[in-house]
Amino acid sequence: MFKYRTHISILSLALLLAACSGEDAGHAERAGGDVSTERSIANNAANSSNTSTENALSIAYEKITLDNGLDVIFHVDRSDPIVAIDLAVHVGSAREVSGRTGFAHLFEHLLFLDSENLGYGGLDAMNTRIGGEGTNGFTTNDMTQYYQAVPADGLEKIIWAEADKLGYFINTVTQPVIDNEKQVVKNEKRQRVDNQPYGHNFYIIGKALYSEDHPYNWQVIGSLADLEAATLQDVKDFYTKWYVPNNVTVTIAGDFDVAQAKTWVETYFGEIPRGQDIKPNTRRPAVLERSKSIYYEDSFAKVPQITRVWPGVEAYHPDSYALNILMTYLSDGKNAPLNQVLIDEKKLTSGVGTFQRNSELAGEAFVIIRANAGQDLDDVSAAIDEGFARFEDKGMSQKDLDRIKTQFEVGFYGNLESALGKSIQLGEYNIFTGDPGFINKDIKNIQSVSLSDVQRVYETYIKDKPFLTTSIVRKGETALIVEGAELAEIVEEKIVQGAETDVEFDPTLRDFEPTPSKIDRTIEPPYGKAVQIPSPNIWRAKTGNGVEIYGIEDNETPLVSFSLRLDGAGGNRASLDKPAVADLTASLLEKGTQNKTTAELENAIKELGSTLNIAVNKESGFVTGTSLIRNFDATMALVREMLLEPRWDEEEFETLMRSARNNIDQSSANPNFIARREYNSVLYADDNIMSVTGFGEREKLDQVTLDDLKAFYHDNYTPNGALFRIVGGVSEAQVKTTLAPLVKNWESKTLPATDIGLPNVPEKATLYFYDIPDAKQSILRLGYPSVPATHPDYFKLQAVNYLLGSIYTSALNTELRVNKGYTYGIGSGFNGGIDRGGFFVSTSVRTNVTHESLELIRDILSNYGPNFTQEDLDTLKNARIKGEALNSETRNAKLQMLGDISYYRYDDDYRAQASKALEAMTLTEFKRLASTYITPDKMFYVVIGDGATQAERLAELGMGDIIKLNP
Repeated sequence: MFKYRTHISILSLALLLAACSGEDAGHAERAGGDVSTERSIANNAANSSNTSTENALSIAYEKITLDNGLDVIFHVDRSDPIVAIDLAVHVGSAREVSGRTGFAHLFEHLLFLDSENLGYGGLDAMNTRIGGEGTNGFTTNDMTQYYQAVPADGLEKIIWAEADKLGYFINTVTQPVIDNEKQVVKNEKRQRVDNQPYGHNFYIIGKALYSEDHPYNWQVIGSLADLEAATLQDVKDFYTKWYVPNNVTVTIAGDFDVAQAKTWVETYFGEIPRGQDIKPNTRRPAVLERSKSIYYEDSFAKVPQITRVWPGVEAYHPDSYALNILMTYLSDGKNAPLNQVLIDEKKLTSGVGTFQRNSELAGEAFVIIRANAGQDLDDVSAAIDEGFARFEDKGMSQKDLDRIKTQFEVGFYGNLESALGKSIQLGEYNIFTGDPGFINKDIKNIQSVSLSDVQRVYETYIKDKPFLTTSIVRKGETALIVEGAELAEIVEEKIVQGAETDVEFDPTLRDFEPTPSKIDRTIEPPYGKAVQIPSPNIWRAKTGNGVEIYGIEDNETPLVSFSLRLDGAGGNRASLDKPAVADLTASLLEKGTQNKTTAELENAIKELGSTLNIAVNKESGFVTGTSLIRNFDATMALVREMLLEPRWDEEEFETLMRSARNNIDQSSANPNFIARREYNSVLYADDNIMSVTGFGEREKLDQVTLDDLKAFYHDNYTPNGALFRIVGGVSEAQVKTTLAPLVKNWESKTLPATDIGLPNVPEKATLYFYDIPDAKQSILRLGYPSVPATHPDYFKLQAVNYLLGSIYTSALNTELRVNKGYTYGIGSGFNGGIDRGGFFVSTSVRTNVTHESLELIRDILSNYGPNFTQEDLDTLKNARIKGEALNSETRNAKLQMLGDISYYRYDDDYRAQASKALEAMTLTEFKRLASTYITPDKMFYVVIGDGATQAERLAELGMGDIIKLNP
């Protein structure tokens, strides 16, 4: 996978480290050969005027450097029996050369496939077998990271495995392996870029902002032509130069013994030879001599989009902190200057995005706006100027500055609970600063930003400075582009039937001499001490007006998370003629109270460092939130206002309606949204509310009035059947006391019964097709109705599907991605609600293998149960049962568990019961379940793709006449 980095994302993880309740990482003893060692403890890093010292936490880490130059960081966190390892390599697309763009990302894919002692697919198979949550990685402009988390007894295994990847990989690579993986990466590009609205925007920006010899001129994923040109020698040269210990940081975090981990690190990594010294990258900021304007006609875009980009600063530059605050302030909330002008006053859009993106060599500051359908972007551009003029005129208050700092700092705690998140960030700091403890400086830098700093960076980087503008409009709407824009040069891929053939290769072939080693690396290390999975202590209570309360007291971080489920507020209680009412009602409740305007409510929430959201799904409404423990009472007081004292602001209602219309317009050309919408329309009859996706049809939305929302609220927002779930450092007594003002005046009323018809059940395999001309990929949605979450077989079916389509090593992904290169990924599963459920298969495949993919999927589904072996069942049991250690690590995972227990009436130990049932499962029972519930001859097959080239070929599948969804 590839990703972009923004400086706020770096900080969000960095500041998290300050709140870790880790312990001393152990003594700086030698592990085998001579090592250099350093040690640091970041104390009270979260302190500021907005964060009390009583909640300040710390992280301890230890860093050593092996003789071969490998940096290794250890962080101990004994809160859960989990360990994580991260291998961070200081190479990304910026180290590539013209003609081989996208190579760092392609190499990331290859490194997962094989190594001398794990074997082809051995890394993922081992992770599955030992209960891991999956191996993964990502590539940026400047680095590549590989990581995995497993139960703590698997630490030696993952150290052995990651060392095998780094030092014993290259001999396993052949040209056919490379050629096959090229197809996977191409599918990733099609899925993320070519087949998405506005997908080419960042490509256009890179080409226009940076010179041809600048490594940010090209995108991380590269070009299809360059990917196709990659050779075996290219891979070997890349590996030899960059994948050497002196260019790598390994980070281990979690519940482990440091002295033992040092010994294992030295044993498995210590003999990998050092590479040539690598010169550090040199800062190369973008330079614009004059403003530029470029446009592109996008086949998937339904509304016009404008982007403005200014050259900024690289990551950790002293000005990056003030720039981050400036770009946040410009569009953060009701009173933000760009929002005031563009959304509320001129009504040109329903959303404004501003941010900065910082990489190792350079950075950019962005404004991105998707305007109303048919809106001239010259008007939007002029309004952006007016918004900046308002900022110049009114400036930013100290209160605004403190609010944003508080938002940043509190938001950073969220990833503290994950050993994996901490390992990734420690490695990243070490790569770019040489110091895992740079957290101290990072926090100090953001806390020290002043109002004058914000004004200074505005004048230095934004005010009257040249910028790049991109205009992206739908085909034929060039009249909407910014005047004077020049056409972007985009090379559109042509998908030709039969142009790409399957790559024939034998992944088990081992025709190389094994790399010599001091130890026998062919033997997988044993498990460590058996893991004991803790069971959280759940408390219960009930209010006088019927609200049930479920809680887990957890003091690992200074945060508390909660969710209030409202049984009557879901989309299933809306009417077919106005299906958007439930969603709009929830959204409008966020827009002020009787005593607070929208802006006042937003500021009240943010000044507490809290988040509050009201939303709905088809079954229920939800009020969700996070707050500092000390601000829990004040946060719940705001929840009470929002629920019991709605403002019903006419202007905010009109703004929401405009936003909903824009949502419908934008979604109408998004292939993934179309797939969800069309599958729902097949699954449910037209007169069933469950057939509606999103806001529904534009014509029905336009009929909704504010009185409709008030009526829906009056009828359905009641404490009857409400469920309040909470996880954090608050006691049962405190929660009851805090909730008392809310429940005291909340009127109880009996909800009318609902009779939502059940989904259609296919009697045979039926194929539906939705035509998107020239689509680069076909989106496949297969499925049929199955059991609800309350069915006795439900948890068994979750396990049955595990090796079919839940993980990377699943049968579907192994065949369609790994072996065939047809897709970037494919998954399957059983999902269940209170009274209904379903089985699904979902993927996007290269257009010219649509027929082949469907044929292969049907074959895999048909043979999955019959071909399943006792060895497969043993692997499944071990993976699922051991993997329970990772299922309740975070606050949100615990909140999800409370949600299941409260809504579906599961026993507190339902996960343990599911594990026991799986342990007792026989191969005969497994095959019975698979044959009963996985029935490819009785499923709906929905295909979204290019009808001109694919519809006729699909007729050969033997499913009868194809039903055309958009004839």
